[in-house]
Amino acid sequence: MAQKGDHLFQRPLYVFDLPEELLATLTLKNQLDRPVPESPPRIHTAAAKASESDDVDNKIPVKATSCNLCGLSFVSVEEQRSHIRSDLHGYNLKQMIKGAKPVGEADFEKLIGDLDESISGSESSESEEDDEGEDGNKSKDSTLTALLKRQAKISNPEFDEFASNKKQQGPGKPPLLWFTSPSLPENMSLGVYRAIFSVAEQEEESHIMETIRKKQLSPTQPPKVKADGGIPLPRTDVGPHYFMCMIGGGHFAAMVVALAPKMGKKHTGVDERSATVIAHKGFHRYTTRRKQGGSQSANDNAKGNAHSAGSSIRRYNETALVNEVRELLSSWKSMIDTAELVFVRATGSTNRRTLFGPYEGQVLRNNDPRNRGFPFSTRRATQKELMRAFVELTRVKQSTIDEAALAAMNAPQADTAPTPAPSKPKTPKPTKEEEEATLHTSQIVPLIKRSKVPALLNYLKTNNVPPTFTFLPTNHHTPTPLHLAASLNSAPIVLALLTKAGANPALMNKDARTPFTLAGDRTTRDAFRVARHTLGESAFDWETAGIPSPLSKAEAEQRDAQDKKEQAAESKAEADRRKAETERVRKEGEAEEAKKRDQRLGKGKALGALPVKTGAEIREEQVRGLTPEARAKLERERRARAAEERFRRMAGN
Repeated sequence: MAQKGDHLFQRPLYVFDLPEELLATLTLKNQLDRPVPESPPRIHTAAAKASESDDVDNKIPVKATSCNLCGLSFVSVEEQRSHIRSDLHGYNLKQMIKGAKPVGEADFEKLIGDLDESISGSESSESEEDDEGEDGNKSKDSTLTALLKRQAKISNPEFDEFASNKKQQGPGKPPLLWFTSPSLPENMSLGVYRAIFSVAEQEEESHIMETIRKKQLSPTQPPKVKADGGIPLPRTDVGPHYFMCMIGGGHFAAMVVALAPKMGKKHTGVDERSATVIAHKGFHRYTTRRKQGGSQSANDNAKGNAHSAGSSIRRYNETALVNEVRELLSSWKSMIDTAELVFVRATGSTNRRTLFGPYEGQVLRNNDPRNRGFPFSTRRATQKELMRAFVELTRVKQSTIDEAALAAMNAPQADTAPTPAPSKPKTPKPTKEEEEATLHTSQIVPLIKRSKVPALLNYLKTNNVPPTFTFLPTNHHTPTPLHLAASLNSAPIVLALLTKAGANPALMNKDARTPFTLAGDRTTRDAFRVARHTLGESAFDWETAGIPSPLSKAEAEQRDAQDKKEQAAESKAEADRRKAETERVRKEGEAEEAKKRDQRLGKGKALGALPVKTGAEIREEQVRGLTPEARAKLERERRARAAEERFRRMAGN
């Protein structure tokens, strides 16, 4: 059943090219629906610090082995040092920074009493390989980290599944701005990343819709790009664009991408928008110590310079990578200077120095207001990852949420005590229809993969399975038997499903693609055209299915035969060419060998005819240097061959 606003999502929503209907009705969602904690005032003045210190001093006298912050005293210096490294002391430091009062041991035990997180557990890092520190060690979560995360989650519940994995940009500001529209279902919201707006635009959230309307760009033709190096041909203006780069683990990738979408057409004739990459480049150098983590420079700083061959190579590669990156930035300076925003991922001081220097002629600067980080997790620095990040930044997010549940979650609770975590809901038992669909899927898929046409048709007929049957578990790419057969290039299955089972070729998958668009070879595509010729124009909506003009079976077979004939002719011509080439190489080899032989023996006219050796001389040369036993053996073999030759001549007579 079609829902309200479905026509707006026929293609992914792009921030800089939104439908007119949506632009006219889109409004900023009340951000109070998502509670954002206000940052408490920090203590900066010396008077405030003195007041805090005096408050503690009034409770516990100052001792050499005591902690004024936590109000504890210790017997020895070792106990005091152990306390400084404890979670209680770290938590109270956080409380002091936020302007809150420290807690005692009993209160802290209550706070961590019902935590589910493991003390030694570690969460997934923001990057696959770049979250190591300069010493090569990855940070691990502790009880304190788990407690702070839990408190942050309680005070700032996530709006939906998109924001749950994103880091906050600045204190109290979520990474996404949410919008609503009368053209959308009541429980649906659209999200746009805050990072794509300038600082001034973010401060004026009340005018954010006007800002989005000004950012709309009409699709344009892409600029011409050189095939080598990715540097664009000279032009005065490349339009609004972003500069994006990632560096880490010896990998570097950079890209300049235009914001105006590139308009094109699929082979079915449907309009398609895509990004225009103005320039891109990637480098990789071996700089990371294998199986040990961290860069060579980090290891040298921690332990001193190593003197192995591998360490020398890594030091050289680090220097080479820095030079290559800075040369590229310098060559792209004009495009970087005119970019609307600069997105950079550079974890670690070494990588940041590579980009931001300081060095002579540097292009990127730390104080540039255009600088942005990626507000989501990223992987290894590659061109593909940069494009994924650009799509993630500029695609409009969709979220469906129960407003009643959200209001209940935001309502003040009478009891502020932490409630135990709800038990994990059990997986619902599949219904009888779901079990039956799963069984049919397990039987139909193998038959299609092995091209068992009679068995497939018999199974569909015997079990009353409709040709529009949807697989379970659902596959968004190939949800129906016809989609699967087309993607596997199984022409006999495609023809049988269309002409004998009555499968509808106009059904689309989750990507809005018909079965015909999944076919990978001409034989399979011809099967769709033959079915159109066989069934007639009134059988299905062939134009919606994207199937070209009908083709008779005889014409398809004739074209296949012609293709086979041409392939055979091409194979024969290739074989003849190889044979001629082999013969040419053989003759050239013989001529070269004869030339070398003439050079070794000299010219016959000057030296005269070569002497001819008699049989006795040849036999004498053969046995020269052999032992008596070897000579006797050679003589027996020669006599045996002579006897065999005589017998053969006698038999011939």
